[in-house]
Amino acid sequence: MNNIFIHETASVSPEAVIGRGTKIWINSQVREKSEIGSNCIISKDTYIDTQVKIGNNCKIQNSVSVYHGVTIEDDVFVGPNACFTNDKVPRAFDEEWEITPTLVKKGASIGANSTLVCGITIGEYAMIAAGSVVTKDVEPYSLVMGNPAVHYSYVDKMGNKVENKINE
Repeated sequence: MNNIFIHETASVSPEAVIGRGTKIWINSQVREKSEIGSNCIISKDTYIDTQVKIGNNCKIQNSVSVYHGVTIEDDVFVGPNACFTNDKVPRAFDEEWEITPTLVKKGASIGANSTLVCGITIGEYAMIAAGSVVTKDVEPYSLVMGNPAVHYSYVDKMGNKVENKINE
């Protein structure tokens, strides 16, 4: 009907909203009250927590965990094994912990094995290099890398290195 594909091994809550043309692959879990836009790919072994919002045309690669409090806008790429957090001070015994939101803006790309510490904003068309640990906001059109991730260069909309900051 809506050209949605959900692999037989995936667990998708009936309370999740899945957009037209989206594909959810092997062993993935999509929790209640999550929203996934149209034409997305949710690759194998992914975890989409409750109340996560993912825009249209996103690619969430294998073994990615997206936790409650994360919003991903349209056209975002999240590489394999990337991980988001949602608790600034995690303690197993803290029953009063609070979710700290994270925002990934339109067109951003997050490299494989990156970790995004909660409470940050990744700007439009920014790029996070593989293996980076992002602890601070990332400017639009900025390429960051390292642990902790720092600005390396600016990129254009297609991810090519440019000399000067892009005027939005």
